[in-house]
Amino acid sequence: MKTIKMLFFLLTGLTVTVQAQQPGLMQALMDGLSSALLTDAQVAQLSRQAVQQMDSQNPVAGPNDPYTQRLNRIVRRHKTVSGIPINYKVYMVKDVNAFATADGSVRVFKGLMDVMTDNELLAIMGHEIGHVINHDTRDAMKKALQRSAVRNVLASRSGAVGKLSRSELASFADYVVGSSFSRKQETEADDYSYQFMKKNGYSVMALATSFEKLAKQSGGAGVPTFLSTHPDSKARAQRVRDRAKRDGLSR
Repeated sequence: MKTIKMLFFLLTGLTVTVQAQQPGLMQALMDGLSSALLTDAQVAQLSRQAVQQMDSQNPVAGPNDPYTQRLNRIVRRHKTVSGIPINYKVYMVKDVNAFATADGSVRVFKGLMDVMTDNELLAIMGHEIGHVINHDTRDAMKKALQRSAVRNVLASRSGAVGKLSRSELASFADYVVGSSFSRKQETEADDYSYQFMKKNGYSVMALATSFEKLAKQSGGAGVPTFLSTHPDSKARAQRVRDRAKRDGLSR
């Protein structure tokens, strides 16, 4: 508590001189403080803003679109996952991609739906939701704030005003695309998806085959966006197959 009070005092004491002379530095200080004190509820709120922004910038399949109807059919049993309400939408974009954010938003791209079976889509969504359940997306948002603080400091030192605003910090570029997860986090998200599939009576092998399809995609016109920092897809598929054998779920 003393540390928080001291930080508040220092920030308010610097407001007059710093805000007048170096607005970028002031923004950096505020962003740095925000990243340190950010709560789960605040992360969810920022995530919601990010998704709203992305929904307005991408073609979203309407309620009667065949892609929406297919997705609704696939996820009809999973409107709430681990106590988190989930909202699903399809982006009519040819990229092989999907993402989930800390507020429970899941967005699946048309390109991914075109190459995956229903169960494979569930397995991939389970992986992305795993990042939310494991608080990886919360930590990614904090890192986005910290990166912005650094950039604002650099801008202020060069005599320019920092360009990033709080609304821009909630943007898709800084939060979803700009974030990356460690191999440990990716493995834990894989494990969450495996357990999700197993618990709900789906074949866990769909997780393995989805990775194998993604491996083929990466061997073509480049690695799909959401796999750019992931462990090797073939190795992940084999890991799932080995685990399924140990669990007696495959031969």
